[in-house]
Amino acid sequence: MKSLCGYPLAAIPLLALTCTQADAAPAPADTAAPLVPAAPAAAARPASGAEVPNFALLDSHGNYYELHRTQARAVVLFFTGTGCPIARQSIPKLREVRRKFADQGVVVWMINSYSQDDRASVRAEAEQFRVGSVPVLVDQRQGLALSFGVQRTAEAIAIDTSNWSVFYRGAIDDQLTEGAVKGEVKEKFLENALRQQLAGQPVERAKTSTRGCLIAFEKVSTAADGQVSYAKQVAPILQAKCVGCHSEGNVGPFAFSSYAVAKKKARMMEEVILAQRMPPWHADAVVGKFQNQHERTLDTTELQTLLAWVHQGTPRGEGDDPLAVAKTTPVMWPLGTPDFVARFPKPEQIPATGVLEYRHIKVTAPNAEDAWLGGITIRPGAREVVHHVVLRAKVRGMNDDGSGRGNLIAVWVPGAAPVRFPENTGRFLSKGAQLDIEMHYTPDGAARSDETQIGFYTLPGKPKMPLNTIAAINMDLNISPGESDSRTHALVAIKKDCTLYSLSPHLHKRGSWMKFEALLPDGRREMLLSVPHYDFNWQTEYYLTEPKQLAAGTWILCTGGFDNSKMNPANPDPAKRVKWGEQSFEEMFVGFMNVANTPKSEATKEESSASGE
Repeated sequence: MKSLCGYPLAAIPLLALTCTQADAAPAPADTAAPLVPAAPAAAARPASGAEVPNFALLDSHGNYYELHRTQARAVVLFFTGTGCPIARQSIPKLREVRRKFADQGVVVWMINSYSQDDRASVRAEAEQFRVGSVPVLVDQRQGLALSFGVQRTAEAIAIDTSNWSVFYRGAIDDQLTEGAVKGEVKEKFLENALRQQLAGQPVERAKTSTRGCLIAFEKVSTAADGQVSYAKQVAPILQAKCVGCHSEGNVGPFAFSSYAVAKKKARMMEEVILAQRMPPWHADAVVGKFQNQHERTLDTTELQTLLAWVHQGTPRGEGDDPLAVAKTTPVMWPLGTPDFVARFPKPEQIPATGVLEYRHIKVTAPNAEDAWLGGITIRPGAREVVHHVVLRAKVRGMNDDGSGRGNLIAVWVPGAAPVRFPENTGRFLSKGAQLDIEMHYTPDGAARSDETQIGFYTLPGKPKMPLNTIAAINMDLNISPGESDSRTHALVAIKKDCTLYSLSPHLHKRGSWMKFEALLPDGRREMLLSVPHYDFNWQTEYYLTEPKQLAAGTWILCTGGFDNSKMNPANPDPAKRVKWGEQSFEEMFVGFMNVANTPKSEATKEESSASGE
């Protein structure tokens, strides 16, 4: 029988299809907020020579763009904002630049850096002024504008992708200025720079003045000199959003343990923030609200504070070093001491190299009596080589899921955070149940020993609703060599009224994006989750802030894509055709969901068995 990272298929209702996903239809426009005077920003980057950091943004339709994933020879960024007349009048000029230079490997991206503009207003303006197929990337937190030192709209920045350096910045041409328009263009600054750069010639005029609208930024410092305080502002942000992983014994590759470490990592900090790699949160903020979102994201002020500090040269300032004072020690059990713990009979030995088959370790459940569980925490021992852990249990009164090993009750994957089950839900574990601990190890070049442990947290009694895991799956994968966006989708039926608590996409190293939609019985469609840039290293489970009630007859549609091109840095082999498989160099397409069926009537509740039916 086939499996998906150990998840059995026999008992999962699904309909797997392949399709092409169209872009979302534009939403109605919002009223754009008026401009306010710009706050002081970081000094502008030099016009040429210095390497610019990688960055990633979503466009006005929620599509993902990343600088280092473009195959263009040159990328032209044009900063804009709704309501700016100079930016609006520049749109035909941008389209002309793209028309002239597209065949020579030049792409044009508009960057909306007004913090007051949302996607709906950006889309409306793009339609009104006929932007066409030029993408408008939304820089609502203004990180890109700050990083490049952009103070005004209508500034164009041209980047050479061979060395990631700026070879031109300034106006498109000499026609437009504040409050005036020349009758004709005399100098085409951007076109001249592109022509010279592409011909391998020196750019004669690498910088010109920008004449657009001033951009307003957050006021991130209260000091008279505008300096950001490391002790009062930067260190608290790092403690709140970074130290949880970047501390001794935790998953981060280094510890934020002092000012010296923060200073050393400052430039890399800037890049991982701009590239949306850190903090590790990959859901589109416009779609849905999730419990674990705040602790894994930076708000606008936090982001701008960190970037301003980096651009100011990471000043130490006065005061004690909060990172050095507050030493963080690893927490063995984040949910508290478990009521009982399952352990391996003996440590598992992992060789330094090789492709390992899944290991299935048999353990008798350590609970002395029947128990309803309110939470399960899986603690991988050798995190460096544990790809995933799947826990099944042969529980009295429950049918096998078709695997021969019981029913799935918990999963650990990279990025998983321990949480208790939703209120009024739980999972049943009978006394003496047979546990099957499925371990997938991926050697990392060093021999290791693993002693993964599993902690169980009991409830005082039977909950109102047993918690179940369902999945939409497509095993019919056929990803062509070099294909950058191989799209597919899968459906799963909701057969009983239920409550949806969490969603979790699962793909492997070529996984690129995934969306979850509810197809409601009345014909409406509702987007539940969009992950426009899936990261195999951080397989987050997204817990809804408000659980979603789903009626019987609903279908959950999961749509997604794979990047099998050379531009995907995680791709094991762009020349290989890829199909379904359990190993990381193969692929999967699974949308996991945790649900609980709506309780039966009071008359039938007493007849419910411990199986949770």
